[in-house]
This record gives sequence, C-alpha cells and structure tokens, in this order.
Amino acid sequence: MSPAAVVALVIVVVLLGVLIWAVSTYNGFVRLRNLVQEAWRQIDVELHRRHDLIPNLIETVKGYAAHERGVFEAVTTARAAAAQPGATPGEQAAQENDLTQALGRLFAVAEAYPQLRASENFLALQQELTNTEDRIAAGRRFYNANVRELNTKVESFPSNVIAGMFHFVRAEYFEVTDAGVRAAPAVNFGQGRV
Repeated sequence: MSPAAVVALVIVVVLLGVLIWAVSTYNGFVRLRNLVQEAWRQIDVELHRRHDLIPNLIETVKGYAAHERGVFEAVTTARAAAAQPGATPGEQAAQENDLTQALGRLFAVAEAYPQLRASENFLALQQELTNTEDRIAAGRRFYNANVRELNTKVESFPSNVIAGMFHFVRAEYFEVTDAGVRAAPAVNFGQGRV
C-alpha cells in the first residue's frame, strides 16, 4: 500500500469517527430534549390536577367561613394566573409559589373552624391536594435532573459545538422559592411538659 493510500485511509477513518461522534452527540441532545419535555408534561398534568381541586376546596371552606371573601378571591386569582397555558418553567414556578401562599392563607382560615377540619369532604380534598403536591415534587426532581443533564451537555466541550450548530439551548429549571418548603422543619420534643 502506498503512503498516499495510507494517508487517505487514515483521513477517511478520522472523518468517519468524527461523523459517528457528531451523529451520536446530536441524537443524545434529541433524547435529552425529549426527556425534559416529557418530564415537564408530567408536571403539567399534576399542576392541572392541583388547579382542578382548588375550586372544590374553596367551596367547602366557603360553607363554613363565607365571610372570608378576600382569602377566596386571592386563591381564585392565583389559581387563574397559574392555570394560564404557555408559561415557561420559571414563570410557572413563580405563579405556583403565589398559589401555594394563597392556599396557605386558606388553610389558616380553615384552622379557625373545627367543624370544617372534621368535615370528611374537606379532609378528602386536603389529602388529595397533599398527594398531588407530592407528585409535583417528585416530577420536579425528575424534570430538574433531566434539565441538569441537558444543560451540562450543552455547555461541555466538545458537545457544545454540536449544540451551537443545531441550536440546542439550556433548559430552565422548575424551582420552588416558597420559604416554607425550603425551611427546615421545627422539632419539638415537648420540653417543659411533665
């Protein structure tokens, strides 16, 4: 084999290796982008479930505390804002945080009414809302893990070359900013009691 043929063969092998790497990297970006989108859709399903529970919760509390109109309006307004389609994960997180704060005020009102807290309907709605919140939290963890993986690949060399060529961009995290969620739980061992 002549030296020119060896050089040509080496060039072809190197180009073939680069092509295989580029296709593999591109397909990896597509897979990660689709995982991020799928994870967001799962969060969206749970957010819709949450939004659908809230009117029933409001009506149940209204039956016991009809004079708390400001709280009901705040929850309704926050729910309407959070239910608007087309928000980015960051915008949705901010809207959901507002809704969570409004719901906190609603539950504070409910605390003042022992008959309401004992109501089977209220307890069932509260339990369903708690379960939905747990599913949202699990979905958020799954979504953010996929976002982290995609963002790392978009920013890392040499895959960032393919990302730039085919316009793969960083995804946005879905983060909770509610201080109650981030705060450490208070522990009381009943000190002062005998």
